[in-house]
Amino acid sequence: MQKQSLAVGNLLPTKSNIDSLGGTMPYLYHVLTLVAGLLIGYFVSSYIIRRSSQNVLAVAEVQKKEILDEARANAQKELQKAQKKAKEIRDKELQDKKNAERDAAKKRAELDKLEAHLTSRIEKVDARAETLEKRADGLRDKEGELDKLRQNSLDILEQQKKELERVAGLTPEQAREQLMKKIEDELQYEIALKVNEAEQKIKSTSDKKSREVLATSIQRCATDHTIDPIVTVVELPSEEMKGRIIGREGRNIRAFESLTGVDVIIDDTPEAVVLSSFDPIKREIARVTLENLTLDGRIHPAKIEELYEKAQKEVHLRIKEAGEQTMLALGIQSIHQELVEIVGRLNYRTSYGQNVLQHSIEVANLASNLAAEIGADIQLARRAGLLHDIGKVIESDEGNHAKLGGDFARKYQESPKVVNAIAAHHEDVPFETPEAVLIAAADAISASRRGARSESLEVYIKRLVDLETIARSFKGVSSAYAIQAGREIRVMVSPEEVDDISAPKVCRDIVKKIESDMEYPGQVKVVLIRETRSVEVAH
Repeated sequence: MQKQSLAVGNLLPTKSNIDSLGGTMPYLYHVLTLVAGLLIGYFVSSYIIRRSSQNVLAVAEVQKKEILDEARANAQKELQKAQKKAKEIRDKELQDKKNAERDAAKKRAELDKLEAHLTSRIEKVDARAETLEKRADGLRDKEGELDKLRQNSLDILEQQKKELERVAGLTPEQAREQLMKKIEDELQYEIALKVNEAEQKIKSTSDKKSREVLATSIQRCATDHTIDPIVTVVELPSEEMKGRIIGREGRNIRAFESLTGVDVIIDDTPEAVVLSSFDPIKREIARVTLENLTLDGRIHPAKIEELYEKAQKEVHLRIKEAGEQTMLALGIQSIHQELVEIVGRLNYRTSYGQNVLQHSIEVANLASNLAAEIGADIQLARRAGLLHDIGKVIESDEGNHAKLGGDFARKYQESPKVVNAIAAHHEDVPFETPEAVLIAAADAISASRRGARSESLEVYIKRLVDLETIARSFKGVSSAYAIQAGREIRVMVSPEEVDDISAPKVCRDIVKKIESDMEYPGQVKVVLIRETRSVEVAH
């Protein structure tokens, strides 16, 4: 109670409280004004919100009515469309039904007509069957009569045969044998006349036909030949380049010749040097190396070695491209890549001045043309013709180039027919196919035609004579004959002076003598023959 009285007492307007209220009156006024403004704002905003809500509801009602009217109109239109479509469907169904009934009536009429026709045909067939039956009965009766007549005829023939045998004194087998012998004799004479006549005709026309076939094949083949010398001339940009090629005390030229295996000839020819070598690939690599050195200008042993390696790669790439271009030009496919490279190497090989790759292409074309003329395998002849001389670029001391080429082709899965054509083109092995014969003929045509090879007749004869002279210079040799354009020499020895044990030694000595005393392209095969004959005369 005391605490309550104290609190109430504090609220009474004492003098001090009145003084404090007098100081806070402006503050209360502002508070009251703010509260009154808030109340007025609340009522005004409530009124505005209520009016806007009523306006929105009115607009929504209008839109609702418009949407409902539009929906009713669309529904009415869709209903009219559906009714129209349903009517069209009913009309179409009625029309289809009428068409189906009309078609069915038409088919029914056709079936009735067909049925009447079949009925008429059946009646006719029945009538014909009755007629045939009557005829069959008549034929059976006649057949019985014919059997009787046949039996009577056989009896008469048997009687006549017996009578003939009695008169002639011969049995049927003997008479048949005599008749067949007489006919055979007459036919043998006629056959002999016909065969003789055919042989004479073939002999009279075969030579002419062969010449026509060869002339046609040669005419169709027009391969140009480039004759490669054993030297290559390299042009220089200036005369002072010769001194740089020689180098100080000749060290550059010695390094170049040692590395390339090619002789460098520097003479008085202005702005040119000559590269000499029997190996055309080495000569080509040396030419490319020297040309690159003159373009670079820096000539010393290290640079020579660097450019020599680059030239080797470049020439190897050219060889591969030459082989691929040749295969593409001749239309040869499915060939081992190693054989393609070997064919490219033929472009840097010559035989008596004749480019071997061009010669092989000409042989391929000639062989394919000959095969077309006689009906042989054209693709086989073209393939074997191109590959027939691949043995010339294979480095080996075993056998001639035909055998080496055949072994190399067999190694890379060429067909047995191609292998035989390669190995037999110089008749070292028997021909197994007509295409192998054509390869040998085409090779002979390409090598022997005028202008194909640059070797003169005098040089050719001198080489043959030298071969025979070397062979005859050995003790025990009775005769020697160079054959196959100097590629082979047959040596006959006396059996009294050379026995079977010493014969291989004599053959080997002849080979060494030929290698040391002669210069020749390719290989020379030496065949030594020892024959013992015993002759006695009976008196």
